[in-house]
Amino acid sequence: MTDPAVPTRDLTEHRTGGQTLFEGSFLKAYRDNVRLPDGSHATREYVAHPGAVVVVPLLDDGRVVVERQFRYPVGRHMIEFPAGKLDVGEDPLLCGQRELLEETGYTAREWARAGAMHLAIAYSTEVLHIYFARGLQAGQHQLDEGEFLDVFTATPAQLLEWSRTGELTDAKSLTCMVWLQNVVSGAWSLDWQAAPPPTAGR
Repeated sequence: MTDPAVPTRDLTEHRTGGQTLFEGSFLKAYRDNVRLPDGSHATREYVAHPGAVVVVPLLDDGRVVVERQFRYPVGRHMIEFPAGKLDVGEDPLLCGQRELLEETGYTAREWARAGAMHLAIAYSTEVLHIYFARGLQAGQHQLDEGEFLDVFTATPAQLLEWSRTGELTDAKSLTCMVWLQNVVSGAWSLDWQAAPPPTAGR
């Protein structure tokens, strides 16, 4: 059996106009008018996001560094991998180094880019870059003002079980679990690179 071919029909929607609905310090919301592939018209509302990085920090004994913090929009404590948004023009690797240090206190000897993911393609421009870090060295975290979180460690098996039971429901972390499972099993390889020391602060 051959693999099915991916369709190639052009389904592009072309912007014909629009308006800004909201412009905050972090997010912007837009309503665009678009022309559809069949020539008809529709509106699309979406949020512009600067992009972000998530890090899967691997300890030498196989455990993984994770966080627990309260997320106001969903009103609950969430288990997550360390992550943070990109500053304007910031290199994703440097962002990952900065966020790992600021949120957990860890620095890493080696880094590997796993890939990228789109978190909410129907209404957000956000692209999240996935990195792995190893050769971790513990230090003092440097949280932003008003940022509160607990840093702890878990085994891949524990994280997988929490994914099954619903204790871990964060989309970026669930995607990272796919990568983690395959990296740990040896099914997927990573291109590890030494990285310069990260710098904290913006």
